[in-house]
Amino acid sequence: MRVRSSIPVIAAQPPAPRRSTLTDDMKRGLDAPICLTWELTYACNLACTHCLSSSGRRDPRELSTEECFAVIDELERLQVFYVNIGGGEPMIRKDFFEILDYANAHHVGVKFSTNGSYINAESARRLASMDYLDIQISIDGADADVNDAVRGTGSFAAARQAMEHLRAAEFGPFKISIVVTRHNVDQLDEFKAIADSYGAQLRVTRLRPSGRGAESWDDLHPTNDQQRQLYYWLKDRPDVLTGDSFFHLSAFGEALPGLNLCGAGRVVCLIDPVGDVYACPFVIHDEFLAGNVRDAGGFTSVWRESDLFTSLREPTSPGACGSCGSYDACQGGCMASKFFVGLELDDPDPECVKGHAEPLLAALTPGTAPVSSVDHSRRRADDSVAVALSAKPVSFQ
Repeated sequence: MRVRSSIPVIAAQPPAPRRSTLTDDMKRGLDAPICLTWELTYACNLACTHCLSSSGRRDPRELSTEECFAVIDELERLQVFYVNIGGGEPMIRKDFFEILDYANAHHVGVKFSTNGSYINAESARRLASMDYLDIQISIDGADADVNDAVRGTGSFAAARQAMEHLRAAEFGPFKISIVVTRHNVDQLDEFKAIADSYGAQLRVTRLRPSGRGAESWDDLHPTNDQQRQLYYWLKDRPDVLTGDSFFHLSAFGEALPGLNLCGAGRVVCLIDPVGDVYACPFVIHDEFLAGNVRDAGGFTSVWRESDLFTSLREPTSPGACGSCGSYDACQGGCMASKFFVGLELDDPDPECVKGHAEPLLAALTPGTAPVSSVDHSRRRADDSVAVALSAKPVSFQ
């Protein structure tokens, strides 16, 4: 006869309530953005074919120096960690250093992106003397042939010269930023080698079909095989920054480092040169315009009270992605990429690595996709771009 062991019977307990994760908190939005992108000007001496803000010509309604100071005052009160300053080419503004100095004095860190054309020996020394400052120099090819086809003749040489000036001025570690395209994805190791040679950090970001990027999307966006190549390359190099822009690639397997969610209107947003506030830097379109810093209540009111940002912080349906086992990893992909190719916001990402967007894309009517609400492109007779290497920024004021 088999004797049963005396094991106490434990009554089933109700499951513990699910603890809120950091990602959950981020989805509900924060009292202030962790960081924001601030484009100081639409003026630019280049005409990059994938420019998400279609920059080139200065907008006469640009925020004045005093209005920029007022925005910084708000960001200080909100305790925003730092701002990503860009454009256009931000160093074109004649008050560029005044704005940097003011942010520095008011405890708002600055990371600014530049094509490097206006970093000479003198400006590099001035930049090296400043605190709370990070610099990203943009290139889109590891050599002039690949880079200049996108950014304009002479732009690669100008960027490399800027890197040399920063090294000579002992600026310290800066960043080299690239947009991954089907033409440069095979150069990832070369980009890393360039960054390592300067003691710089490499940052790779995703191409979006916004601004002039919509016109060059079909030619530039990586193929599915190239996306897989990029995914494993990033997995092997956790020191390479991505700006959390490749969370759609997490559907390949293990999630890439980062929040892996769309932070638009939740933890990030964009202030454009005329003070308009958009949900993110990649959706410069009236549907994603939340307000203007010149409105009553300023930026603070836009961030905390706008109908658009409030709606973006509400729980969303996974839509067509709900039945996919990878939804928790990729979160349905990038809102801006869907919008500007003509998909619905609850459709799969146009670069869905599972291919779920392909039949939807095939069914779209050509020429019906939304276009950015602003375009400051300089129309040129040819594809060459004159790169200014003047000692002082050209004034567009």
